[in-house]
Amino acid sequence: MSGPMVLDETDERILTVLTRNARATFNEIGSVVGLSAPAVKRRVDRLVASKAIRGFTTVVDPAAMGWTTEAYVSVFCTGVVAPEVLARAWEDIPEIVSAATVTGAADAVLRVVASDVGHLERAIERIRRSGSVDHSDSVIVLSRLIERTGNGREPVEPQDS
Repeated sequence: MSGPMVLDETDERILTVLTRNARATFNEIGSVVGLSAPAVKRRVDRLVASKAIRGFTTVVDPAAMGWTTEAYVSVFCTGVVAPEVLARAWEDIPEIVSAATVTGAADAVLRVVASDVGHLERAIERIRRSGSVDHSDSVIVLSRLIERTGNGREPVEPQDS
């Protein structure tokens, strides 16, 4: 089995363009990185095949759906639960916008958005009923101060919650 794909500077520049705009054309990307559209397509295809690019998605602002209440939910499980089991238990809960296993007392921390506190409470109850959750601890976000894009390189303007 070979190791992870080694990215060169051009690959990294292509990925930077795609993280800013996943709908950029090969021609648009090529004009930024100095390659022809066919050369960009070959590189993007290689990045997809190697799993350096895991997929393309649409990022919806939860506020556009009226989901302006946000919380961080620490989840404590009974026994040892594999991260894959937790991911499967929570993947169908749309209010969860991110989830991570963590060190410390909690087993995982979830970022949850909802339309209001009642909606948030219902989402947290669904989380608590899933898998091996023993209990949770939640904090509601008052305002976001710093938020970065997926690559962590570019700041995004803070938004009022």
